[in-house]
Amino acid sequence: MAGYEYVSPEQLSGFDKYKYSALDTNPLSLYIMHPFWNTIVKVFPTWLAPNLITFSGFMLLVFNFLLLTYFDPDFYASAPGHKHVPDWVWIVVGILNFVAYTLDGVDGKQARRTNSSTPLGELFDHGLDSWSCVYFVVTVYSIFGRGPTGVSVFVLYLLLWVVLFSFILSHWEKYNTGVLFLPWGYDISQVTISFVYIVTAVVGVEAWYEPFLFNFLYRDLFTAMIIGCALCVTLPMSLLNFFRSYKSNTLKHKSVYEAMVPFFSPCLLFTLCTVWILWSPSDILEIHPRIFYFMVGTAFANITCQLIVCQMSSTRCPTLNWLLLPLLLVVAAVIVGAATSRLESTLLYILTAAFTLAHIHYGIQVVKQLSRHFQIYPFSLRKPNSD
Repeated sequence: MAGYEYVSPEQLSGFDKYKYSALDTNPLSLYIMHPFWNTIVKVFPTWLAPNLITFSGFMLLVFNFLLLTYFDPDFYASAPGHKHVPDWVWIVVGILNFVAYTLDGVDGKQARRTNSSTPLGELFDHGLDSWSCVYFVVTVYSIFGRGPTGVSVFVLYLLLWVVLFSFILSHWEKYNTGVLFLPWGYDISQVTISFVYIVTAVVGVEAWYEPFLFNFLYRDLFTAMIIGCALCVTLPMSLLNFFRSYKSNTLKHKSVYEAMVPFFSPCLLFTLCTVWILWSPSDILEIHPRIFYFMVGTAFANITCQLIVCQMSSTRCPTLNWLLLPLLLVVAAVIVGAATSRLESTLLYILTAAFTLAHIHYGIQVVKQLSRHFQIYPFSLRKPNSD
């Protein structure tokens, strides 16, 4: 298993023919962030590998997640009557979130600046982005948390899925059209939430208890922004881009079935996890929300990474992801009553650990395979034959 090769010879051949094609029409990105990133990238030395920049940004999001796991393990810290997260934590999280966003914006520019752009770089970038979704959403949750002034853990679970489906929608577009249409919601959300973290440090979490407008609370605004962005911006633009490709006869997959295959695994993941929550004898989401979110986000990241490999190599997306099998067995045990409350928690932790190790193994092996194939080092600009 240590040397297992996940990328098939057909996919490696497809990577050889791959050409990057993306379209960014977001005014915030075009007129503010890109000029800013063009300036920032000049600070980096030309020997610095773009993948190191990508990985550094990802690790900052992981650090934010772990920091708030320490100060707000069960999402009650922002509720009235509970010990709140220290103000300095919000400042650190806000700054690091914006730095991570900036690094995600300059890694591609560094690649072009150093003439080191490769399909591996794009795959590494978007693969880590798919895992970043859960870190970002769960960290934001601590601003409002649960309790009378917050958002229930089930509502946050649904909001997490809105974000996850919005993310995979962009890669579904590319799988079918060959062009990655960069979503508007990403830039807007990153800038906004970085600002909100800092504001929270200044005004305190108590400020979010007050109504935003009439009886419309800030938590409701938070929920409405995520759902509204997905339904009013991300989904319509994705469908429009798909329709334009259909009208111009440039779709890569002609049948409806083949076009929709990338949604099979995430939809089954959503179904299984939701059934588990609803049938749980111990109310698993209430007692272990953070670990449950992480399990969902990690499984989703693995599904999405496999989709990205397929769309970049112009190969067929797998119908189902193998990680869904152990999840199916656990959910079946819950439904038939074979999993007691204590066993259910144990199974969740085992499943989460297994998913995490499997996904890390997948990532490491794919990076190794593509590095050998393109004869490059993933985190250095030196060439193997120059040693």
